[in-house]
Amino acid sequence: MKKIILCGYMASGKTTIAHLLAKMSNIEAIDLDETIEKQTGKTITQLFEDGGEIQFRKKEHFALRDIIVKKEQFVLSLGGGTPCYANNHEFLKQEDVISIYLKTSIKEIVNRIEGKSNERPLLNNLEGEELQEFVAKHMFDRSYYYMQAKHIVNTDGKQPKDIVNEIMKLL
Repeated sequence: MKKIILCGYMASGKTTIAHLLAKMSNIEAIDLDETIEKQTGKTITQLFEDGGEIQFRKKEHFALRDIIVKKEQFVLSLGGGTPCYANNHEFLKQEDVISIYLKTSIKEIVNRIEGKSNERPLLNNLEGEELQEFVAKHMFDRSYYYMQAKHIVNTDGKQPKDIVNEIMKLL
């Protein structure tokens, strides 16, 4: 029985790594944002627009709790803000959970999301220095919650398969 949870800032590779890791481990990959979209019939952007962040975070908390309680094994990729709300970081510390923080530098995050900020509800089309400043502040605010994970894997300059191999050694 493995309950593997991947956390980290947006564009840290959580979903990509979860799918590769699940395939290699022969267990189910679950993306929390996709689960919420299926449950509500709305995109994450629509949920933010319709009910605001607080309503979204409530839905997110209950979806996370249900997965952890009801499923025996999985590789779960969280949304970037998931650990920071509703005491969700406590799930990362549970005895039956293997939690991994995919730590990615500000520079790397900005490189990955530059020009795509319209696809992410929290970024409001930020670019250049504004984007870098936003990411830096956000990552600083969230770092406490990410650091609650049992393991930290740095992702800068690594290919997804190398990150997966590093995680496999932790399991």
